[in-house]
Amino acid sequence: MSCILHIETSTDVCSVAISQDGANLFERIDEKGPNHAVILGTFVDEAISFADSHTDGLQAVAISRGPGSYTGLRIGTSMAKGICYGRNLPLIAVSTLELLCVPVLLNHDDMEDEALLCPMLDARRMEVYAGVYDRALNPVRTVAADIVTPESYREYLDCAPVYFFGNGAAKCKDTLGHPNARFIDGITPRATWMFPLADKKMKAQQFEDVAYFTPFYLKDFVAKMPSRPLL
Repeated sequence: MSCILHIETSTDVCSVAISQDGANLFERIDEKGPNHAVILGTFVDEAISFADSHTDGLQAVAISRGPGSYTGLRIGTSMAKGICYGRNLPLIAVSTLELLCVPVLLNHDDMEDEALLCPMLDARRMEVYAGVYDRALNPVRTVAADIVTPESYREYLDCAPVYFFGNGAAKCKDTLGHPNARFIDGITPRATWMFPLADKKMKAQQFEDVAYFTPFYLKDFVAKMPSRPLL
């Protein structure tokens, strides 16, 4: 039985959850942020106390690795590493863009078989950080920093319906006028969406090196583009 502590701090939303064999045992979420530095410690303390009293003990810690905000990911990663060191637990890292796809796949079973998924994280102006995946979460296009124009994603939209979601998708609705463009509102990263991705990595023993793991910061994109302000 796999009991995992999940920590998600890649955006203004801060959430913590406990899963056991993919089932949700505990969740705390704050969507009023960014309040990560204030509330994450409390959420984690409550989660660990719950796991210690209601399960046979934690077996791993899963972190949302980004892309995401520098401050949020740094706080979440520091907390996860501290728990891993203190309890001698392995660290699992889950892509933030992939976890955004989980609620879409679970709750939209009427989606076309050939549909593609495009999770988006908001950047400045008409910029987003996005990836493109098929329904099996195989990457069709790797994560990139995009300036959204009417021609963006046309090579995918011309071939199949593309579902756009995440906190960067809303500002693209008026720009992406292609008939194959679909938009899903209200999709935010949260710890409970990490469960299937973390469980898969747990079974495959795909763990990170706790000492050397670093998140996927949005600023890593920006650093390569001097014309864009650092986040």
